[in-house]
Amino acid sequence: MQHRRPRFSKKAKTLLSGTVALAAAIGVTVAQADESSKKCTAFDTITLGKYYVNNNLWNEGKYTGTQCVWSDSQAGSTVSWGTGYSLANSATGKDYDVKSYASTVLGWHWGWKTDKAATQLPIRVGDRKPVKTSWEFTVSSNPGTMNVAYDLWLHAKNTADWQDQPTDEIMIWLNRQGGAGPLGTKYGSVSLGGAMWDIYQGDIGWKVYSFVRRTNTTKASLNLDDFTQALVRRKLLGNDKYVSGIESGTEVFKGTGRLDTKSYSVNIG
Repeated sequence: MQHRRPRFSKKAKTLLSGTVALAAAIGVTVAQADESSKKCTAFDTITLGKYYVNNNLWNEGKYTGTQCVWSDSQAGSTVSWGTGYSLANSATGKDYDVKSYASTVLGWHWGWKTDKAATQLPIRVGDRKPVKTSWEFTVSSNPGTMNVAYDLWLHAKNTADWQDQPTDEIMIWLNRQGGAGPLGTKYGSVSLGGAMWDIYQGDIGWKVYSFVRRTNTTKASLNLDDFTQALVRRKLLGNDKYVSGIESGTEVFKGTGRLDTKSYSVNIG
């Protein structure tokens, strides 16, 4: 059975109700990269150089249970981190509701938390800057219904801040378990980075494009510019858009498991 993402996304829900700034600020704590204790409060963050790890338990009211994040190491632009979760449907939650997206954040995520200059974002799609990323991870056995994916945020301007809703969102699914499926309907397919991907298109107040890898992997080296240009060629995305944020993590629908990132990096230009 395919699952869909809800009408209000993990990032849009509070913005659409006009309270995103307060929601993003309440309960956020920042830990240094060498702090060993886990962070288990919703929206707790851990700084790792130009990135931060976000315990993004965004779909409050739809789940019961816990989720934690932790950091392991940072060396230059390469980091390692992990998350563990045990999440079930609440009385109002459904199997198709994404409950959380524990993730690293580079750049914009309803505002900026780390040094903006260090992120080298935003970048204009039409400038064709290479965005090289490498990610190696492990997923626990029987992790429930979840995916491991990148999440890219795009805006029509290069000055986006907390109050600016994105125009486009691009997800790149490397791994999915338990019948997890993307938002929207299948648009087509494409070969990129040595693999075949099915492209899905949906809308949650902005366009959401999902590249779903046909075979699961736990290791990838990609140029994210290849994915934005695949949409440009299909006239789904304009070269005048700006990539403002790049995330990587796991969307959990339900279940108990963990994601351990052995190494992860993003280098632009």
